[in-house]
Amino acid sequence: MALHLHLCSSFSGQELVLGRRWKHSFPKKTTQSPNQLSISCGTFPFSNTKFRRPYTSVMIVPTGVGASIGGFAGDALPVARTLASVVDCLISHPNVLNAAMLYWPLPNVLYVEGHALDRFAQGSWALQPIHRNKVGLVLDAGIEEELRIRHLQVADATRASLGLPVVEYVVTDTPLQVEKWVDHRSGQSTGRIRHPDSLLRAVHTLVNHSQVNAIAVVGRFPDDDVKEMEDYRQGKGIDLLAGVEAVISHLIVKEFQIPCAHAPALSPLPLTLSLCPRSAAEEIGYTFLPCVLAGLCNAPQYVAKDSGTLGQGCILASDVDSVVIPIDACGGEGTLAFARSLRHKPLIIAVEENQTVLDDTPDKLGIKAVKVSNYWEAVGVIAAHKAGVDPNSLRRNGINNIRLSSVSPCNGYLASNTV
Repeated sequence: MALHLHLCSSFSGQELVLGRRWKHSFPKKTTQSPNQLSISCGTFPFSNTKFRRPYTSVMIVPTGVGASIGGFAGDALPVARTLASVVDCLISHPNVLNAAMLYWPLPNVLYVEGHALDRFAQGSWALQPIHRNKVGLVLDAGIEEELRIRHLQVADATRASLGLPVVEYVVTDTPLQVEKWVDHRSGQSTGRIRHPDSLLRAVHTLVNHSQVNAIAVVGRFPDDDVKEMEDYRQGKGIDLLAGVEAVISHLIVKEFQIPCAHAPALSPLPLTLSLCPRSAAEEIGYTFLPCVLAGLCNAPQYVAKDSGTLGQGCILASDVDSVVIPIDACGGEGTLAFARSLRHKPLIIAVEENQTVLDDTPDKLGIKAVKVSNYWEAVGVIAAHKAGVDPNSLRRNGINNIRLSSVSPCNGYLASNTV
């Protein structure tokens, strides 16, 4: 039996032969035998994705909170890669997408700094996708000469081997003096820089002199005692660097409203024979800079919604269809803004396997969320949601009888049937 598929007029007069048995001929008059089946493209008028708006998802793994997945050296990147293959647009932040010397180009992923992601979720800022940014590099004056040269060589390598538009660098006029510690109330890492004005002056120079519109910062971090790093190298505990890294990038994004990410400068650690794979990306080179430069070169620009400059193609919080978050890390500004949106509330998906030092669960915060055991299940929920299918219908006994509305029509008006 030959199966003739009459599909698209652009293939008129052509034939596609698949294997030995099936012959597909495209719109071209043929004489059909009684055993032949003809299927017209009119049967599937909405099969083309152009009839649907892009499905957008946000993936959040807060920084410096000891997340089981995403709390180490880019170990949430496989999740982001998988989600990106299912959704049309994935929005995430450096903590998820950075892996020190490693990175992965994902054309449908938007690299958005944490403070900007919060403003986006709250509806204050929109995201404007771009073809490329001009990236400026700020180096801490506290970085030793040899380590500074290593970072400049990395920047040149990304320019020559990847074609990244890293245009100029400046050195701060004063060492930043980065300090870090663990907040004993929350258990997450945090910190400060003693000379934030020096950092802001350096960024101002690059923005105004070189017209850059994205900033990579390398701050000299204090070297930890190897014993203090042992838990992290074994895939346990929290990232002691991540909290103050967020403080640095937040400062710049808040002040200049442009993409920013940070890479710490550290002395190389001595070789260990027992290293957890989740921490290994940070020990295969001299710097953490490559992933930062790669992410920033295509990061979307941030546009204030009240600026009157929203261009065509800007992405708004109302465009977000789903948000994926660790089960006990739902208390961040961005997640709360999405969950409490009145106009367009995305599907919140809480992943139980990804636990942190926090205790901000959906139940505790009164957030309606779909709880899933792991990211495998989260991907399935998103695939169903994107297809327009109620995810509950994929579960045994997931659908109950339809409910009677609590309000009923009365002479053209709605009247409550409850007292």
